[in-house]
Amino acid sequence: MRARDLVEEYESVRVDSDALDAARLMAEHKLPALLVVDGAGAPVAVLPASQMVKTLVPAYVIEDPALAAVIDERHADRLCQALAGRRVGDCLSSKAAPPPVADPDDTALEVAALMAQVRSPLVVVAEKQAGPGGREKRRTQLLGVITASHLLQRLLGAT
Repeated sequence: MRARDLVEEYESVRVDSDALDAARLMAEHKLPALLVVDGAGAPVAVLPASQMVKTLVPAYVIEDPALAAVIDERHADRLCQALAGRRVGDCLSSKAAPPPVADPDDTALEVAALMAQVRSPLVVVAEKQAGPGGREKRRTQLLGVITASHLLQRLLGAT
């Protein structure tokens, strides 16, 4: 199996997309992460659902988790209001690395190794294309993604 055989369409959002809409998209489709793209559609980051949840939790509770017990349910139910007026880019970790990218000809094992190495719930599959006029600047042609669950499903089916 090659990466091109494992690729699937996947939800993506732009860096400047509304964060609350992105959270709703994650929740409605039960996605482990969202692919974040720039204005041209090139992949720039993976936004894990855990990072989106972290955005909802007040910083003082992250620093001292015992404080979570003193917040009543009425206030806890309004945590998503923290996303109002924010953009997806605001929810990305300051340490957010570019998404892992596999070549369409990579094997399933190469994809699995990449996914394991960077601990990402998804890997982007893209072809590098020369820029206009064959210049050195290269564009990335996004073909789709491979999720960890889809990769496991296909690998288990092969046994």
